[in-house]
Amino acid sequence: MRTRFDSPDWHQAIAALVRSGDAQSSCDALIKAIGLAVTHEGTCLLAFHRDAPPDVIHHTLEPAGAEHYLDRYLAGPYLLDPLYQLAIRVDKPSVCRFRDETPDRFRSSEYYRHYCERTHLLDEMDFLLGVSDTSTLVLVVGRREKMFTKTELDRIRSIETIVYAAMRNIWERWVAVEDRSGRNESLHQRLTRCFENFGDSLLTVREREITQLLLRGHSAKSIARELRIAPGTVMVHKRNLFAKLGITSQNELFSLFINDLSRS
Repeated sequence: MRTRFDSPDWHQAIAALVRSGDAQSSCDALIKAIGLAVTHEGTCLLAFHRDAPPDVIHHTLEPAGAEHYLDRYLAGPYLLDPLYQLAIRVDKPSVCRFRDETPDRFRSSEYYRHYCERTHLLDEMDFLLGVSDTSTLVLVVGRREKMFTKTELDRIRSIETIVYAAMRNIWERWVAVEDRSGRNESLHQRLTRCFENFGDSLLTVREREITQLLLRGHSAKSIARELRIAPGTVMVHKRNLFAKLGITSQNELFSLFINDLSRS
């Protein structure tokens, strides 16, 4: 039985990927090849770093969307992104479905409402490739109209080797010409300190730990598992930290945090 990988278009796309020169033409060729393997409605190639804000190497967002979703994201909220947290892990997967790697209350979190829901991505597959001790290249392949089927997920995973080879070439070509001397490591450090120390003048160490997990979309049960304490204890800490911060909802908690970020 013939598959789409037997088509002339697929072979031409792979040939174009091999011929491509600079990082941007390689990105264009890679996205075209992926589009022949599986239908998608948007891609983004990011480099996540442990010591600096992310770099957006390529994306297919329209200008208005890029300004809304990327510029605001890079100003600090990326620290709450489960994909960022996944990318900087030592034991990260190579390819994953985003929905399988998020905290249990992520889709009801304020971060999701402000930075994910408006992208209208219904489903997302991510390729993660460690390119140095501190950096991971991540390719997001998104769907807006319907979920990926099992056949499509299998098809995505079947081209993993090609995608990773292309991603590594793109990274090497991008690094070769990109002036990285201006990387704003100090901004990342300030933002990270802001996140880690958020509420430190009012909250205990345990309350700050719970605050960070709440901001990332964890439920009380999930926080209890992460911190190895009882869910009831989490709820007591949550009531106390809300009272100390003078808030009554996670929306207000998120707003306080974003305001702190903007001053960092």
